[in-house]
Parts: sequence; C-alpha cells; structure tokens
Amino acid sequence: MTDASASPPLPAQVDVAVIGAGAAGIAAARRLTRPGLSLLVLEARDRVGGRAHMVPTRDPQGAMHGLDLGCGWLHSAEDNVLAARVEAEGLTLDKTPPPWESQAFNHEMTPAEQAEFGQAFSDFEDRVAKAAQEGQDPPASDLFDPDCRWNARMDAISGALNGARFAEVSTIDYDAYRDTGVNWRVKEGYGRLVAGLARGIDPTALVLNCPVRSIDRSGALLRLETARGPLHARTVVLTTPTSLIASEAIRIDPPVPALLEAASGVPLGLASKLHMTVDGSEDFPPDSQLWGRRDTAETGGYHLRPFGRPMIEGYFGADLAWGLEAQGPAAFFDFAVDELVSLLGSDMRKRLRPVSASMWGADPWSRGAYSHALPGRAGDRARLSAPIENRIFIAGEATALDFYGTAHGAWTEGERAADQALAALGLDPVRAPGDSEA
Repeated sequence: MTDASASPPLPAQVDVAVIGAGAAGIAAARRLTRPGLSLLVLEARDRVGGRAHMVPTRDPQGAMHGLDLGCGWLHSAEDNVLAARVEAEGLTLDKTPPPWESQAFNHEMTPAEQAEFGQAFSDFEDRVAKAAQEGQDPPASDLFDPDCRWNARMDAISGALNGARFAEVSTIDYDAYRDTGVNWRVKEGYGRLVAGLARGIDPTALVLNCPVRSIDRSGALLRLETARGPLHARTVVLTTPTSLIASEAIRIDPPVPALLEAASGVPLGLASKLHMTVDGSEDFPPDSQLWGRRDTAETGGYHLRPFGRPMIEGYFGADLAWGLEAQGPAAFFDFAVDELVSLLGSDMRKRLRPVSASMWGADPWSRGAYSHALPGRAGDRARLSAPIENRIFIAGEATALDFYGTAHGAWTEGERAADQALAALGLDPVRAPGDSEA
C-alpha cells in the first residue's frame, strides 16, 4: 500500500486502473489480481473501505469497541456474499435480531399502537408492490393512505432506509430491493471486515491519497489525471459514488451524457449515525430501540445498548440529517439529547456523552450516504452500469439492482465490473487466487 506523499511515481501504463477502494473497488481488485495483469487501485482517501468505516473507541468501563460510522448490518445475511467471510477473517459474527420492529418501552407507543403501525407499514408496502408490478413509478409517498396517522413515522424510517423521504423515492426501485429479513452484524465492525479484505490486493498496487480528476477517452489508451500525475490504462473500473459522477468531480472527456443522466437519477441520500455512551445503561434492555416523535419525519431512531454495550446509537435521515450536518457534529448530539430527555426523562442530559458522528454528506469523496432512485428513474441503475466503449466499467452499491445501498451489493457489482474488464482484455474471468465462493 503506497501513499502519494512519500512513494515512487505511478507507472506510465497499466492494464486496469480501479478508481476507489471501497467495497466495490476492493472486490474488483481482488478479482483482477492474477499473474501477468498489471493493476493499480487509486484511492482518494488516506484509508481503504470507503463508506464502510469503523473507528475504535473505549467505553467508560475501559472496553474497546469497533464503531461503524458507515454500514453496520449484513443485510439479507443468508444471501450476503460477505457474511461467510466474517469468521474466516477472524472476526465475530453476531446474529442477534435487529431491534427495528420492537419498542424498548411502552410509554412512547403501546403494544397495540406498535401493532397498528406495523400493519400500516405492511399495507403501504403492499400498495407499493402492486403499483410496481403494474409498471407505475410515482413517488412512493403517493401510496400513503392520506388518513393514516403513521405517515410521518414511515417517512422518518424512509430516511434511515433510503436516505430520503418517500416523496423522493421511486416506487419500482423501492419494491425491487431484496430484503430477506435476516440481518447480522460484525462485532468488531463491518468496516473492519471490508478494510481487512483489502489485504487480498498486492500492497504495491494500492495507492492512497491519490484522487483521480479526469479520464480522457479520446485516445487509444485511457489517460487518467491524478494527484500524482498522469496514468494510462487499457481499461478502468470506476467505483466512485454517483454524487461524484453526476457533478463531474471525476470528469470523463468527451463527456458521456447517458452516464451523467443515469447518475443523476440515483443520487445519494443521507443517513447519519451518532454514537454515545450512557451512564447506568443497565436501565435499558440490550439491543432495543426507541424512535423519537411520531408526528414528524424530523426525528431520530435510537438503538439502545447495541451488542449489550453501555452505548446508544442514533440514526438520522433525509432532510433532518442534511440540516444537522450543516451545523456540525455537535448538532447531532444536541438533537439526540433533547429527544432522549423528552422520551426518558431529564436525567438523560447528564448521562450521555458523545463519541462519534458520521458526516458523509460533508465528505468530499462521498457527498452522501447511499443511493435511492428518484420517481420515474428506476431504470437508471441498469443504465449506470452500461460499459463505456467496452473499456470503462461502472460499479458500486448504486448499480446493484436488488441489493443497492449495501456493502455486499457494492462487492458483487465490483466483481461484475472486474469480469467485464477481463473479458474486454481478452481474458477469461476467473476468481482471484485464494478468493473462494462466499
């Protein structure tokens, strides 16, 4: 692994340049690693993993934990290609059921109200599925029952699911997501798993702190302008978020209007996390959940004692997350404290301490958390992944048709793009050495 600040110059030419070392880029690079094929992975950040990012922290009792600022759940775990890699990497696979369909205390929502909300959400998703099957693609919020008192709560949950409210979400795309209902976690951090898998890449082929500014496709070879000078490549696997593609933060010359249009149709929403320690955490049931207000989507969800730790993990989505980010990390904590005091009493104000908050919207290499398709734009995921001249291949969570917004969706798309690059070079796609089926 090399660093742009103190490393040899880039090679003049490679067979494949992979742009981005998140889940998709790591998967692509592992797939492309083989004798005789020259490969370079260019990562703008000073670390691998992309939006899968774990930070270590010590709780007040002195125990060390890995806190995920990005993806934290192995969604649809029995179909998740990364789930089988957890224990193989020496990490701990936790199968504790998620708290999403339960309420920690009944004073905020009675059991009857919890059941009523669950039925209302199920009915809404049934209407979404029916409309999608009929080929209709209005904003998903059009399928709300206007008389349902739970619409604001459902929109708050959409902020966590989609990074956007249902008014900005395609009905067809939302219905296309394949949710098996099985969700597991990596105790040491999902981000640690993804970053660890980068060890399957030749360290000399991985260059950090090296953003790519443009890809010139006018010549026989692709010319990449990077922070460390030019590089020529026969093929490119581009794994950056749609936010960077649509804004031309990475410019392709001559431009590809169809690519820009597709990227704009699956923008990144924002879902933010706040980790807090809590004194006297034994008051709370482990791995339980609270939501804040139910009369507005501008509210947070709170995972109490994840993994049984003396902590609370807050989730904030859509407009609320963007607004809090604009004020800085402390705004998340202030908002959470006010909500938790309202829910659990004034003594919470002195029991909580902030640990970390995600700022994916402000991150120049993300500009958001994960993608959602806009109404009428469900087909843009497939269009986004269309090869450009059979030498530029796009991959990431945004190109995954049924597992979008997930690390494992990004991983499988990275492998798909790598196989396309290999075929374009006249090579038979094969799994990278030591990379077994998962």
